[in-house]
Amino acid sequence: MAALDWHDAAHYDRASALPCRHCGSPTLLRDDQRRPAHKVCAETSTTPTAAVAAPVPAGTGTAFLPTAQESPMDWQRALSAAHHAAERGLAVFPLARTKRPAIPSPHPKGTPCRGECGRFGHGVLDATTDHQVIDAMFGRASWATAYGIACGRAPHHLIGLDLDVKDGQDGIADLTALAEQHHFTMPATATVATPSGGLHHWLVAPPGARIVNSVKAVAPGIDVRGVAGYLVGPGSLGERGRYLFAPGTNPDTIAPAPDGLLALLTPKPTPAVLPDPDRLRQGIRKQGAYAKAVIEREAAKVAATKQPGRGRQLFASSAALGVHVAAGTVTEDVAFDALLSAGLSTGLPHPECERTIRRGFAKAAGTLRPAA
Repeated sequence: MAALDWHDAAHYDRASALPCRHCGSPTLLRDDQRRPAHKVCAETSTTPTAAVAAPVPAGTGTAFLPTAQESPMDWQRALSAAHHAAERGLAVFPLARTKRPAIPSPHPKGTPCRGECGRFGHGVLDATTDHQVIDAMFGRASWATAYGIACGRAPHHLIGLDLDVKDGQDGIADLTALAEQHHFTMPATATVATPSGGLHHWLVAPPGARIVNSVKAVAPGIDVRGVAGYLVGPGSLGERGRYLFAPGTNPDTIAPAPDGLLALLTPKPTPAVLPDPDRLRQGIRKQGAYAKAVIEREAAKVAATKQPGRGRQLFASSAALGVHVAAGTVTEDVAFDALLSAGLSTGLPHPECERTIRRGFAKAAGTLRPAA
């Protein structure tokens, strides 16, 4: 390769030394795509950016992940694949081999921050398509071997169907049965093969749709990833192996979800059932002094928060109370009703209150999970 002219200041980032995308050693230099690279490494590399795409069967389009033979570093392969996903409008963030967020939270447990602090460590909330931010996140997580793709975000409003084929479950057969029962046809769409033998189907949702995360709610072998959920991206290495596009799939095609499937995945509106004030007061009194104080404190925080921030406070208080629910020190139905009553008093819609409280309880119980 000919020598590169890197005299331009754009090839230098005095703020942070990041691992070179070729050798892994720290460098302040950036290549012509603003990715960390030593000048010598970039000039002598036999794997330039234009050649990192994995071979794809004829007629299936171009994959955006490197093959195992093209890089000796799991970290580098995950970073490169994450960049390619970002180029296609998919927001990404680094994951550890466990498929959990690689960067730990910068806050004590229970702190109600959704990224407003500006630091990394907020899981899927950190997901971005900004290449410099992606480099910075991976630079903070040298142990990352995978990356997550945020669902529910523009422009794709991605839905992830996680079809498990393990422990006696067959999500692929379950999806076929659902399609027959509800009269829809699954389109050909980008599909990732998981190390356990399952599949992740990628689908596009209409911009106004709100697809919630669910585990086995649609069928025993199917998990759904929607708003605030994420999928493990192709090119990632997990504890059981590597995630790769399924043979014959077209990574360039993310098909719209069929109407029949969308109807199954969209939460049905439920009648607004307001907590009875007298029954709620009696339930709180029976909790004991400590539990009563905890419930009243969190409910008061929610009731005192108007726009903006009322939804964030409801989630934070739900997670805080959920810790006591999980520990058995607070009764779940009383905690739920107290939070619901407080949330409704701020003007939040009934369905949003219910959904937020359930998510807060799930976070506290540790059941708010990514796709397997």
